[in-house]
Order: sequence, then C-alpha cells, then structure tokens
Amino acid sequence: MAAAAESDRKSSIREYYEALLIAIIFVNFARIFAFQAFKIPTGSMEDNLLTGDHILVNKFIYGPQMPVLNGLVPLREPRRGDVVVFRYPEQPQVDFVKRVVALPGETVLIRDKRVLIDGKELPEPYVLFTDERTQHPSSPFHRDHFGPYKVGAGEYFVMGDNRDNSHDSRFWGTVPRAMIKGRAFVVYWSFRLKGQPAGRLDELRMVLTDFFSNTRWGRTFFVVDREYHYGK
Repeated sequence: MAAAAESDRKSSIREYYEALLIAIIFVNFARIFAFQAFKIPTGSMEDNLLTGDHILVNKFIYGPQMPVLNGLVPLREPRRGDVVVFRYPEQPQVDFVKRVVALPGETVLIRDKRVLIDGKELPEPYVLFTDERTQHPSSPFHRDHFGPYKVGAGEYFVMGDNRDNSHDSRFWGTVPRAMIKGRAFVVYWSFRLKGQPAGRLDELRMVLTDFFSNTRWGRTFFVVDREYHYGK
C-alpha cells in the first residue's frame, strides 16, 4: 500500500510538472511569435496612444506567408495606416511605435505639415498638431517640410501621430521590413504617472499607491489601429 501511495504521489508530481512545463512553453511561444506587451513611453503618438498606455502587439500578422495557412489566418505585409512596433534602426535594442505612412517604392513629400504620397495629399484624421507655427523650409530639422524622398524596396516610412513632437522617419530614415515586430492593436491597461519616477522601484511604488486613482479605466480595451488605410 505504501509503495502504491508513493507511486501515485510521484505520478501526480510528474503531471503537475508536465502541465507547468507545457504552460511555460506556450507562454514563451505566444510571446516570441504571437503577442508582445509594450508600454508607450512618450507622447509621440497622441492623441491615439498616450504616455503610460500598455498595449498588446500582434506579432503574428506580419509572419511569413505560407500557402497552407492562406485563408485560415490573416497574414499580410504592413499597410499604410498600421500602427507598428519596430526596432529603432539607429539603436536596435530599443523599440519604437509609429504609424506607417508610405510603402516601398512610394515618394514622400511634406509641405507646410501636409503629407503627399506620390503627389497625392494623404488624409490623416488621426494627426495632432500642437504647434500652429509652420517651420521655415530652410530649417534643417525637416519637421514641416521634407523631401521628396523615395522609399526603398523593403523599407517603410513611419511617423508619429503627434506630428510636431515625434522623432520619426523625417529625421532618421526608413524602417527595414525585418525590423518591424508587429502591429499594435489594443490597450489593455493605461496608467497616468504623477511626475517622473526616479527608477523602476519608484515607478512600482507610484503604481501601487495610485493604481485605482490614476488608472485610465476608460482606455481599457481601446482599439489602437482604427484601420486608416488609404490606397495600398
């Protein structure tokens, strides 16, 4: 009897261990290939994404095209209007979030804050302008006047929705397709920090202290990408 009880106990431990191992494998698979959590650190995407928004990124949507999966899962290339998370070309260990404005082979021209793609003005209902002044065309900063610039093959021209306060393709160039991680699609939590935390522990203290009062409850499950797709 004792031997049978010991065998049952070992069998139960093995089952729990196997279940835990499968769960860990599944979570890591989802994190690597399907979804990634990302925190918005700046206001460059306001008013669509706010500082302190925590979003989920669909990493699977831009996965490799496989004939066996065609029609079963929505795999595709990035489109104009997609809000994407990517590795910053000048510092690949850092992730950025911006909106795709121009696709490979297209020509971008910015004049007086207006964006033209292949000579046609791009309607941008999502854009926020915080500075009514228009930069002089001779300015070296390219904020309000840029191009014409032809996007190379396998490259994407991205810009922040907060157009007057965004460090984007106007300043450092295009994003290679291989550096795009995925498409932002939903805010799962949004928290308004009071001031600038001194470090991770200080930020954790702020969250624990003000979780209920500073959580933006109305932004929970806010859909990030509203399908602003024009043309291709």
